Amino acid sequence: MIAVSINSPSSQAAKATSDAAIPRWYVMRDLLPRNASNSAYKVLGNMGIKFFTPMHWEIVNSGNNRKTRRYLPIIHDLLFIYDTREVIDSLVASVKKLQYRYQCGGRPHTPIVIGNEEMQSFINAVNNDPTPIYFTPEELTPAMIGREAEVNGGPMNGCRGRLLKMQGSKKRRIIMEIPGLLAAAVEVNPDYLKLL
Repeated sequence: MIAVSINSPSSQAAKATSDAAIPRWYVMRDLLPRNASNSAYKVLGNMGIKFFTPMHWEIVNSGNNRKTRRYLPIIHDLLFIYDTREVIDSLVASVKKLQYRYQCGGRPHTPIVIGNEEMQSFINAVNNDPTPIYFTPEELTPAMIGREAEVNGGPMNGCRGRLLKMQGSKKRRIIMEIPGLLAAAVEVNPDYLKLL
């Protein structure tokens, strides 16, 4: 009887090669300053790369005591890029100050990867609300989190999350989360909400 090891070096190398050829959502960071003219999200947009960075309108000083309204990232160094590891490795080499965000603990130099369905649901929810409220994991307290709910119908059909509890708010918002990175509370028509 011959025993074959599933984790043999050749099978691990084959798995690593096949994983590198599968497009995924990689979490990246842009180390350029917030006001840089060649920020990674601008460069990637010009290159036609599929990416997502949460944005909002902000009033900024533009010199000479003038204020202008600009569409800027919520967290200036947070980017999500959808492509194969090989393509993103070449982007990291060519785009100045673009880096992977790595997992804490576990194997060293393992980039953070977000599941496609989870990321698409988050992007869909945020893009269908003109005024999403963003939270970092530290800002979202247990007192703000309500019951689990699912959206049945409308443009956010199938989105699942927890209801946001805010005193005095007449709007119903559901919290969409990318664990450990970012959460967004998006407004939902109460007729489409189903409590779980």
